[in-house]
Amino acid sequence: MAVLVGQGTVSTVPPEVADRLESEPLMAHLGTCVEGRPHVAPVWYRYEDDVVELVTTGRKLENIRTNPRVSLSVQADDEGRTRWMVTLLGTATIIEGDAETAAARRKINEKYGARPDAYDENTLVRVEVGSATYETY
Repeated sequence: MAVLVGQGTVSTVPPEVADRLESEPLMAHLGTCVEGRPHVAPVWYRYEDDVVELVTTGRKLENIRTNPRVSLSVQADDEGRTRWMVTLLGTATIIEGDAETAAARRKINEKYGARPDAYDENTLVRVEVGSATYETY
């Protein structure tokens, strides 16, 4: 995986980027594209070891079934002023297993302060991060 940080490129997500992705309950924006039509939607996520997990349904899930190449953008702000941002590009895999989905959903819901069983209609998607762009301000 390549990560662009300012003007340099490194081979893995730097620890400070991983820490930020793992700790703050920020909204990610998931970008999918089918037949040349992009679709971007907010999602909750969790990040660990170059993998993003999210649980979703609807158009996002159907787009991933058709084209697994996705992007995620996460940004932290203070009163409208950006502190940092990261854009991740990767390949998504839909996980149909109920036990894996329930476990991931619990972890994601915990991060965002929701009930462990909330959003039980959603399906687990894992994104293997292939590249990332990161900037602090």
